[in-house]
Amino acid sequence: MNGRHLEILAPGPLTTVQDLGRPGWAHLGVTASGAADTASLTLANRLLGNPENTAALEITLGGLRARIHSRGPDGTPGVLHLALTGAPCPVRLGGVAAGMNAPVAAADGHVLELGPPSSGLRTYLAVRGGLDVPPTLGSRSADLLSGLGPPPLTAGELLAVGPAAGPLPGVDLAPCAAPPREFTLRVVPGPRDDWFDARSRETLYRARWEATSRSNRVGVRLAGPALVRGRHDELPAEGMVRGALQVPPNGLPILFLADHPVTGGYPVIGVVHADDLSLAGQLPPGAAVRFRRYGAGR
Repeated sequence: MNGRHLEILAPGPLTTVQDLGRPGWAHLGVTASGAADTASLTLANRLLGNPENTAALEITLGGLRARIHSRGPDGTPGVLHLALTGAPCPVRLGGVAAGMNAPVAAADGHVLELGPPSSGLRTYLAVRGGLDVPPTLGSRSADLLSGLGPPPLTAGELLAVGPAAGPLPGVDLAPCAAPPREFTLRVVPGPRDDWFDARSRETLYRARWEATSRSNRVGVRLAGPALVRGRHDELPAEGMVRGALQVPPNGLPILFLADHPVTGGYPVIGVVHADDLSLAGQLPPGAAVRFRRYGAGR
């Protein structure tokens, strides 16, 4: 272990290493995975002068405690530059309150502590130089469905920090809106919306859905009115994508997220627009969700 690393004192409910994922392996049954909120991950990296795909921590529901280790080759104490983005939460560094969406200099020995987020679900911690964990299929992301990549963090782990790739950009603060209390996500109808009766196709966009506690990085299970199928024959397994709204036999949609399966045998009534996928990755249990039809549809 080099002289620059993070020591995990407490990982909180779930903390994983994430980058932008491993696209291009679906034909082998491997989904892209990567950060659930890619916009927040890339912002954290840009604030530190890292390439956008640099590995960082995705922290679910706060609770992380980590000690900073930064010493030069001669043992001289130094600093690590950090940036926190995504779900806003109370932050203390070395016992002093610190902010989000801005680069912060953390001294050797300081402890970083995150409280629970006030809105949203996932907070991202980037370190200048990135987390130097071994890649799998070209990515350092943890895929919780397949088990690829590093496992969720546990207390006592040491995460090496790589060398900085470029200068600090000199940004003091990136103004960001907090995740909303009620989420609105645009949905492109289909490809299997014609498997549902007309009333259910309208219900998808008129109902107020709720994200349940039975949700994770694979997908968000939604509570609301059951959608009724107009066709009841078997659907052959077909490819699934991030953002797909798959409807199982109980009629309650599942919104697939980063670690979704690559195939599925239940009809997909619609797909969340690509520009809204980062917002979908911030859906906490109990959050209200409304879908807005995007495009002509049927």
